[in-house]
Amino acid sequence: MKVAAKKAVKKAVKARKPRRDPLAPERIAAILERLAEAYPGAECALHHRNAWELMVATILSAQCTDARVNMVTPGLFKKFPTPTDFAHAPLVELEEQIRSTGFYHNKAKSLNGAARKLIAEYSGKVPETMEELLTLPGVARKTANVVLGVAFHKAVGVVVDTHVLRLSRRLELTKATEPIQVEKDLMEIIPQDHWIAFSHEMIHHGRQVCIARKPKCADCTLESLCYSNDKTWNSH
Repeated sequence: MKVAAKKAVKKAVKARKPRRDPLAPERIAAILERLAEAYPGAECALHHRNAWELMVATILSAQCTDARVNMVTPGLFKKFPTPTDFAHAPLVELEEQIRSTGFYHNKAKSLNGAARKLIAEYSGKVPETMEELLTLPGVARKTANVVLGVAFHKAVGVVVDTHVLRLSRRLELTKATEPIQVEKDLMEIIPQDHWIAFSHEMIHHGRQVCIARKPKCADCTLESLCYSNDKTWNSH
């Protein structure tokens, strides 16, 4: 068969195959349904008793595991129980308490600065809007979304941590690599009443099943909906 004829056959076969739309509403709905069934009542893994403690823990979680943060915060909050205590604490003492979370110089400055701003401008209370939260030192959209969603039950955006970013790309929910754009893409395809739960479920899934180095595809509730090239097991 001539080269031209072979190309024509391949083109015809390809044309007969239905195009797969990874953002099809029915596929998105199926992903949400399966995640909800696999992780009912999924919650934030960071231990906290109030919005301030959650914000502190989330700031500390940057480039650090939640497990490590949960080991550090009990002693930290015992020594510095309130934002006022954080605002007046010497940086060297804050640094010593949070050293094991990494990047402790910058994190200590952020916690001290956030506490000072809360006292000066918000009567010591964590604000409940994205715009106000983003004015606090150390608070970017991820931290603000965590605080708004978990502490105040407000679905303003989607938390995009390393797990959410990685799994969203793996499931072809976005092609972006920057968290802000990934969040925008997810907000367009995920119903707003799922934003909070979706993040928690994806984080749990990324930790327990869709592990970065060796995903457990054979045990994955989303396997039949996933077309990633590096799957360890494939049903289709």
